[in-house]
Amino acid sequence: MQIYWSKLIDVVNESPEVKTFVFECPEDYTWEEGSHIHLAFEGFNTGEKPDRSLIRHMSISTLKDENTIGITTRIRKDASKFKQILNELSIGDKAAIFKTHTNVPLKREGKNIYMLSSGVGLATFRPLVLDYLNDNDNVAKIHSLNIDSSKNYLFPDIFQSSADKNLTAHFVSTRDEYYEEAEKLTEDKDALFYVVGSDEFLKQNVDLLLKQGIPNHQIMLDKHESQKEQFFAN
Repeated sequence: MQIYWSKLIDVVNESPEVKTFVFECPEDYTWEEGSHIHLAFEGFNTGEKPDRSLIRHMSISTLKDENTIGITTRIRKDASKFKQILNELSIGDKAAIFKTHTNVPLKREGKNIYMLSSGVGLATFRPLVLDYLNDNDNVAKIHSLNIDSSKNYLFPDIFQSSADKNLTAHFVSTRDEYYEEAEKLTEDKDALFYVVGSDEFLKQNVDLLLKQGIPNHQIMLDKHESQKEQFFAN
């Protein structure tokens, strides 16, 4: 397993609680859209066992073409130890990056794609939408539905409706409105549905999609194959 120690080169305030931590991209480092990594801090591997409080799965919110590794996350006042350390990093400080993997690459099957997300989960979809905007080959259209009660919606420069690009973005602030809109989307029985959010959010969405007749293979979750079964169980 190769571990890259990458410098923090910028911090972008996306909203009052959400920041993107921008790390330098190692020369030989590559990834697909929709990838996540293990991000860890100094000392995580000094003992006999890894210190898991210093390691976290994080989605990469940038494309390889941007030549930076962006980590977009919510930082609350009662943040975990990991996020406290992340938030206190100074420009030039290093973090470890390893075990890159994607569960939600952009599928180019000529179908409509619906991206369902909650809050900062939208960061996982940012590179997929950018990849689509760069090359829309074999993707009919993309529609993003995101719920965020803060109303500080993320990436408005990317997630904006464009008829010319067959891209639509819909932000809602209540769960009732979200699930009402999500159910309408299931009228498209041949589409692909990507879902990103908390485990509870994933389960609720999968239940809705299955109830409306969307088959398992058309539902994409940001989970390893071994973890997906629990979300499709009754």
